[in-house]
Amino acid sequence: MCGIVGYVGGDDALPVLLDGMRKLEYRGYDSAGVALVKDGRVELAKKAGHLSELEGELQHLTLDGSLGIGHTRWATHGAPNDINAHPHLDCGGRLAVVHNGIIENHDGIRDELVAAGHAFRSETDTEVAAHLIESILERDGCSLLEAVRRSISVLQGAFALVVISVDEPDRLIVARQESPVIIGVSEEVGLVASGIPALLPFTRDIVPLENGQIAQITPGGYEVFDLKGAAVEPPVVHVEWDMEAAEKGGYEDFMLKEIFEQPEVVQNTILGRVDPSGRIVLDDVHWSADTLGKINKIVVVACGTSYHAGMASKHAIEHWTRLPVELDLASEFRYRDPVLDEHSLVIGIAQSGETADTLAAVRFAKEMGSPVVAVTNVVGSSITRDADAVLFTHAGPEIGVAATKTFLAQLVALNLLSLYLAQERGSMEPEKIAETIVAMNRLPDQVEEVLSIQGEVHRAAKRYADAKDFIFMGRGVGYAVAMEGALKLKEISYIHAEGYAAGELKHGAIALIEEGVPVVALLTGRALYDKMLANVEEVRARGAQTIVLAHQGDERARLLANELFEIPETKPLLSPILDSVPLQLFAYFVAKERGLSPDKPRNLAKSVTVE
Repeated sequence: MCGIVGYVGGDDALPVLLDGMRKLEYRGYDSAGVALVKDGRVELAKKAGHLSELEGELQHLTLDGSLGIGHTRWATHGAPNDINAHPHLDCGGRLAVVHNGIIENHDGIRDELVAAGHAFRSETDTEVAAHLIESILERDGCSLLEAVRRSISVLQGAFALVVISVDEPDRLIVARQESPVIIGVSEEVGLVASGIPALLPFTRDIVPLENGQIAQITPGGYEVFDLKGAAVEPPVVHVEWDMEAAEKGGYEDFMLKEIFEQPEVVQNTILGRVDPSGRIVLDDVHWSADTLGKINKIVVVACGTSYHAGMASKHAIEHWTRLPVELDLASEFRYRDPVLDEHSLVIGIAQSGETADTLAAVRFAKEMGSPVVAVTNVVGSSITRDADAVLFTHAGPEIGVAATKTFLAQLVALNLLSLYLAQERGSMEPEKIAETIVAMNRLPDQVEEVLSIQGEVHRAAKRYADAKDFIFMGRGVGYAVAMEGALKLKEISYIHAEGYAAGELKHGAIALIEEGVPVVALLTGRALYDKMLANVEEVRARGAQTIVLAHQGDERARLLANELFEIPETKPLLSPILDSVPLQLFAYFVAKERGLSPDKPRNLAKSVTVE
């Protein structure tokens, strides 16, 4: 998820690009760059770090021109450095490309282009697009629009591309597949961006491109086509938002925006990780089956929300690999004198990649000779340098302090890692792996379906916003969801909430149940369904108000629920990905009903960098 801006017109493009990039920097801030066309050449400047680093560099350069593209990056392929920053050029330096998304088949395309004599400068998936378009132009002698159209029939994955060329200095070419990109409607200039804020100084009329559409934008005009080259007439949308609302995509808060980004996040985390034969391929986790065969236990270390993702993954790893899994709070890990050696695989989970406790745990594991795989959302973060292998969660920047979309991305990534371990160790039948991958590919649509019940969730939040205490309960992987649901409510509404393994209630916690206490119960786990029903009946008998998550059409659950959130059915070990969404919404709406800011909860920081 990156910030893209493009401009063509009569004025100098650079100030327009930089202003738009500032407004979109919340979408990506590990590097930034611009490319402008002037006097038959592409002028390029790019710099790692925040946009201010690029602006400092530009003070020593003379870049101008009336056609240009700019980009603020959130890295997914290649470290966040100057070379990997966008834009990227072709071999001849005659065209430049910026890109948001993931090109799944970049490795194969790169190999073919290298064999044909193309020289690559970066580690990114994006650069293949520049060289691919160049090769089509050289081979076919077509227009830039046609070359981009032909190139996107080759590219696989999710992408928004914007391309400029010295040979056509009066136009921008833009293409969309999954990743959003919009055209700004103006009678004087040509505009394109990945987010509305960049366009508001010029226009409030926009054209959002649909999947599989390509457009050429000229000063004061634009044309849109489908992948076959047929012209289409997309509707023009008038935007009433102010700048702050535009940055939030029209949502009231970043947290709500990020909750609703989760279908895309789940899809992006899966993209490119299953090859055409159905095998899971994790580019940055490439231990051999022989190496993995020597592993005799797995240790998961994490903190906070990441720890709850690890709780859920423990069930998947053990079930699919038949390896024992230890789960540790990273802050406690080193101090219990854990037994580790070269046969222990350690998985460190840290959204930011900078969590001090998790970094210390990972370094301790390496000192003990254990191989370490890191699961993180930030390319180039400290944990990526300390680990032997890395699995990135492609969630993009998360502005809200309380983790939402990064949690779902972690769940998806850890399930992929679990399946990969099972695949490489031969502990799971290929047919079963294939079935699970099919179920995973359905998750983005199912998350979208869960989001559609936000009205019911909001009504429940209004009813219980004044409660003093909450209990969340689940069994199996549902226990991890209960813990995360309670944490979300605590973080942003400041209501006391506890997550319990439902069977433990009778061992003490049921003493807390009295008339009117809200209890959130997860009834989506089929294996322990009857036991969970009994637990719900026990708390109802003592006066609890029950908020129940159950599968669609579950009439037994309906009879026991004061509030019912219906969830589509998936593989049991994947259910936390769906079950967590209504609990995120519930916490959000409770906070709003209490007049609190969900984006900036008191006493909390996005990344905990000290022990």
